[in-house]
Amino acid sequence: MKRSHVRAEPAILYFGTPVVLISTTNEDGSANIAPMSSAFWLGWRCMLGLESSSKTTENLLRTRECVLNLASVDEAAAVNRLARLTGSNPVPPSKADRGYTYAKNKFEIAQLTPMLSETVAVPRALECPVQMEAVVADRRPIMDDLEAWRGSIQVFEVRITRVHIDQTLLMDGQPNRVNSEKWKPLIMSFSKLYGLAPSQVLHSKLGEIDEAKYRSPDVDRVDA
Repeated sequence: MKRSHVRAEPAILYFGTPVVLISTTNEDGSANIAPMSSAFWLGWRCMLGLESSSKTTENLLRTRECVLNLASVDEAAAVNRLARLTGSNPVPPSKADRGYTYAKNKFEIAQLTPMLSETVAVPRALECPVQMEAVVADRRPIMDDLEAWRGSIQVFEVRITRVHIDQTLLMDGQPNRVNSEKWKPLIMSFSKLYGLAPSQVLHSKLGEIDEAKYRSPDVDRVDA
């Protein structure tokens, strides 16, 4: 396909990432849950980009643990119910400017069911087909080279401590392999919600590599 490129300056560069419903614990022991999509994984580590003023950031800094609940296309409505809510009271000015309002009972509003985790004191969301318990390994600010943005965004490196997957998504006879034909993640692209194509676009050469070759030492730490 012949392409004709032009210079562009999109305000955001969200070309497409999975939607994560990240749950944390408030200071009074109640649960907070919030949608985010600035996330990527390497092995059993995940990088999370969050606003410093968010309740999720506050909770992560205090408790150093969370659950990353991956939404499928079936949870799109739940994501929308949470989309412009914040657990911070008062609402931070940057969020108030974007129409956010304060809500305490966000699990209930989203119509999601909290369930106990096994390695952290943060609830999982029952309806999400993939749930990853995690602890904070590191944290650093981002964009601190810009005075106007200094201190406004934090990047967390979290280590996954337990993974829960709906058994219908696993390959037959392979309890540690996800069947990518069955897993339908909810994708955010330029703040809009999408699903994946129903099948592979083309056979993947990278997909021929045995997944076990990517196994990191973190996997063996989960029961240590």
